[in-house]
Amino acid sequence: MADLLLELLTEEIPARMQAIAARELKRLVEETLPEVNLVARMVETFVTPRRLTLVVSGLPKMQPGSVEERRGPRVGSPDQAVQGFLKSAGLNSLDQCEKRATDKGEFWFAIIKRPGVATHLVLLGFLHTILRVFPWSKSMRFPAADFRWVRPIQSSICLFDGKVLKLPLGSVPVGNRTEGHRFLSRGAFAVRDLKDYRAKLRRAKVVLDARERRALIEAGLAKAATKAGLKVRHDEVLLEEVTGLVEWPVVLIGSIDPSFMDLPPEVLTTAMRAHQKYFATLDKADKLAPRFLLVSNMEAPDGGQAIVAGNERVLKARLADARFFWDQDRKAKLASRVDKLKERVFHAKLGTTFDKMLRVSTLAETVVPYVPGADLARLRRAIELAKADLSSGMVGEFPELQGVMGRYYALHDGETAEVADAIAEHYAPQGPSDRCPTAPVSVALALTDKLDTLANFFAIGEKPTGSGDPFALRRAALGVIRLILENKLRVPLRTAFTAAAPAGKDPGKELLAFFEDRLKVHLRERGVRHDLIAAVFALGDEDDLVRLLARVEALQDFVSGADGANLLVAYRRAANILRIEEKKDGRTYSGVPRPDLLQAAEERKLDKALHDAALSSAAALAKEDFGAAMAALAALRGPVDQFFDKVTVNTDDKELRENRLRLLSQIRDTLNHVADFSRIEG
Repeated sequence: MADLLLELLTEEIPARMQAIAARELKRLVEETLPEVNLVARMVETFVTPRRLTLVVSGLPKMQPGSVEERRGPRVGSPDQAVQGFLKSAGLNSLDQCEKRATDKGEFWFAIIKRPGVATHLVLLGFLHTILRVFPWSKSMRFPAADFRWVRPIQSSICLFDGKVLKLPLGSVPVGNRTEGHRFLSRGAFAVRDLKDYRAKLRRAKVVLDARERRALIEAGLAKAATKAGLKVRHDEVLLEEVTGLVEWPVVLIGSIDPSFMDLPPEVLTTAMRAHQKYFATLDKADKLAPRFLLVSNMEAPDGGQAIVAGNERVLKARLADARFFWDQDRKAKLASRVDKLKERVFHAKLGTTFDKMLRVSTLAETVVPYVPGADLARLRRAIELAKADLSSGMVGEFPELQGVMGRYYALHDGETAEVADAIAEHYAPQGPSDRCPTAPVSVALALTDKLDTLANFFAIGEKPTGSGDPFALRRAALGVIRLILENKLRVPLRTAFTAAAPAGKDPGKELLAFFEDRLKVHLRERGVRHDLIAAVFALGDEDDLVRLLARVEALQDFVSGADGANLLVAYRRAANILRIEEKKDGRTYSGVPRPDLLQAAEERKLDKALHDAALSSAAALAKEDFGAAMAALAALRGPVDQFFDKVTVNTDDKELRENRLRLLSQIRDTLNHVADFSRIEG
């Protein structure tokens, strides 16, 4: 067995692309190996700011040969058919074929044996292909090669079984040599295999494994903070990004000029995080401390004193700008900035941000009754001011602070805390882990704003596609779902979509289908089955997400039990018989069966059970007692089983057959009143 080692040494790869690149390279290789008849013990990928590395362990040195059996024409077929078969199989005569009897007669069979080839030749072919189709989100052309890559490739290691594979990469050097850290190591060095490669990179100040770099950074941050009597303000996204910025992480601690500590904490952390990639620290009271942590890619002779001093100067300048904007912005009331929204285009087909504000204000009348405790007057005031901070100096400098700064400015102007908080929270939740608003006015504003965005973008045909979602509509839909479910709001979505859409354009049907998909994604982590969500949505009249989820959870409990599982089998049997017979007869068999034609005891028992179940489940559904509705269906299990065991549906008696088919349709219709059981899998 032998191993493949491939390294592509490049200019700096953007941190946000690194983990995706490593996953995609692993996926492409794992998918391609079976296609080229190769099996490996393990496929691993590694990524640093300057290199993307692939290791395929446990490959055979020779590709196994293959045998293909191909059936040809019937024995005795015309010569033209025989010759065509021989040519397609690469054979010269029928002497190279076998005669074989089958249940359809005697046929010629060709046994095509293909010998294996050296694995290194196979690897050259598929690596060449993978590199040329690699799915970077952004890529560029560079002079040394005839394909696109994220950044120019400087050199490549390509070793199989310790020997260099001359991978065709244009004029990019391919061999067994690489470089270490850009500043902390000198010159290139040769490697023999993965163990040698990792060890020599380590000596050259490169930590190859991103998981190890991350762990080193976390430990270094904690150690430096603890030494200063502080703790690190946790920031998962920043930690992931910084891991992709360094090959040899060195954690250092710096100080923030105390004169800036009276700025809003969000301003301080954003200035440190967004532009400088610093970690904030907290004191024992969990208040922001005047120290910051940075992760350097350098091991300095002075212990990092000059690096820290330089970063302190940069941060001081950045915070001085923030101080200026903070002081200037508060000289004008937030309300005075509302008219400037007329100058800010929201979308060419949807007008300005001011136009959006007016639409949201109108929609508030529809939404506010469904948010208990939300005051319409305060909601409208929050809507009026929600986007006003977009024209402030601070948000212009730090766009991440939109809404947050609006809250500070609103409080400064004397607005109520309820209105100010709604301004700050109306963009939330912005993802699955973002905190969801709970205050009534905040919930109503966040919900109304997102509903307006979704309905209007769908109305003008700007919908998410498989390749993109430029207006973040998936995120907006997830936000609506979380706002409704986590606050248990009984919002009829069709009514909301119709009220939010432009006159004469109602995208309600499309939006409900879109919400069905988003709901499946959102509930997947909770273990809720996607087919059950589809089964309830298929009823066509369910647009209350709270009720829908309760219905789905009751349905999941039902089909997970023995009664539900058996009834599902019976449903499919009834539906299949109906489908076949209705297609054959060219008619449907809906309707109530005739009592006088219910001859067998099992028919009469099933008919009564169906009648009782329909009444009981309908009453339970009306009271939203979905557990009781499922219990009513569970009572059908015995009568349905007995019917199928004892009664012949397709009897020779035409009237009796039709009546029994109607009884089957009652099984289908009774269950479908609770959910569309045809959508349920398993």
